[in-house]
Amino acid sequence: MTSTDPARSARALLRRKSVVIPALVAAALLAVPASSQAAPNPAAGTAAARKAAKPTIVLVHGAFADSSSWDGVVDRLQRGGYPVIGLANPLRDLAGDAAYLSSVLDTIPGPVVLVGHSYGGAVITDAAAGHANVKALVYIAAFAPDQGESSLGITGEFPGSLLPSSLVVRPFPGGGQDASIDQAAFRKVFAADVPAGEARLMAAEQRPVAVAALAAPSSAPAWRTIPSWYLVAGADQAIPPAAERAMAQRAHAHTVTIPGASHAVSVSHPGAVADLVRAAARATG
Repeated sequence: MTSTDPARSARALLRRKSVVIPALVAAALLAVPASSQAAPNPAAGTAAARKAAKPTIVLVHGAFADSSSWDGVVDRLQRGGYPVIGLANPLRDLAGDAAYLSSVLDTIPGPVVLVGHSYGGAVITDAAAGHANVKALVYIAAFAPDQGESSLGITGEFPGSLLPSSLVVRPFPGGGQDASIDQAAFRKVFAADVPAGEARLMAAEQRPVAVAALAAPSSAPAWRTIPSWYLVAGADQAIPPAAERAMAQRAHAHTVTIPGASHAVSVSHPGAVADLVRAAARATG
């Protein structure tokens, strides 16, 4: 008969328990839902709700620029918790550009604040129609045309623009014409208060616009039914400040003026632009 050592049996039992118990604990932890591992934080939920309530800011650049012209504005808005989209405006034709923006608006849940610079103002004016989620229009030294008006037509009604005499026009396939600003005149016309080195880069990298887009008549303006804000660039050499003030007044827009600001005011005064966008967002939230 084999003898049994009580001490050896006890040690074996302890070894089995040391393996089984941790395994049971691990299995129990895996079975606990993740949401029950930490108590809910009401303050965090409230903060998330506040952030979710902020409207999406859609920034639409104009002719002779691209979305990078909004960099300083985007940075300030994002730091304030706003979701931001810098739309790549095609600059091909007004109806097509507005349709493209409209298709983007269709994909955005929740409220939207639409911001347009220069020709981008004409695009947001046409695109916002029929979009109940667009709560505000913000014009930054921008065209805010009435039905039947064009960007070129508005510029011609007010003296002082240096733009028409500074354009370089080139044909493109299909019979159209592209316009850009002569690089030698770019800073004076477009970006007089932007540092010379930065303005030189902007001139070299400018996006041309189809002449047909600037000449196209606008459709029914969204500013008749949507609250509007307007920033007048006080020293604009592309769109005369008098034209900007007239369009702002006609749209009953909440208006601010930046004395001495060039047409590239989103580059030279991004803080003032972001402040106006935030004011529009708060007023319509």
